[in-house]
Amino acid sequence: MRLLLVAYPGAGKGTQATKLATHYKIAHLSSGELLRTEVSRRTKIGSVAADYLRRGDLVPDELVFEMLSAPVLEAATNGGYVLDGFPRTLGQAEVAYSAAQEIKGVELQAVVYLRVGQKELLERLQTRANRQGRTDDDDITIAHRFNVFETQTEPLLNFYASRGILLDINGEQPVEDVFDDITRVVDDLHI
Repeated sequence: MRLLLVAYPGAGKGTQATKLATHYKIAHLSSGELLRTEVSRRTKIGSVAADYLRRGDLVPDELVFEMLSAPVLEAATNGGYVLDGFPRTLGQAEVAYSAAQEIKGVELQAVVYLRVGQKELLERLQTRANRQGRTDDDDITIAHRFNVFETQTEPLLNFYASRGILLDINGEQPVEDVFDDITRVVDDLHI
């Protein structure tokens, strides 16, 4: 099983990805978590990514591809994955799709879009900032991240819809109801 979660920051991608990975016994690959780990370890990728993350900008494609290539291939051969946070741009999606055509068993089978309104997103992000101390959850960075999503990530929705693999889920429900809706539609796909 190969899934991707797409949503605004704060919509619950990480929460749902963790639950889905456990439920389906597949790997959870979070580009944000992997990048934050690279930064904390002061790796080459982390050194470059740190400034992008601080500003709320997307990390350059080549770094993300370099960081995710091995984990995606490994997960695909071990039952599958749920991607959280990659691809985030149409360019990334097109390159990933093209690369997946060359390697059997890595192409996405379903893309889950968690639909959440901006008022709810702001409340969630402010709560998360207070609880977890995330530096990318301050008001200025949140506004910038929303703009980045609208301009760079939203075009993904049409790309995946045109391939017939986009699943639109109401993400404003309680966590368990969102999870139940996702698993119901994914199970109906018989993947």
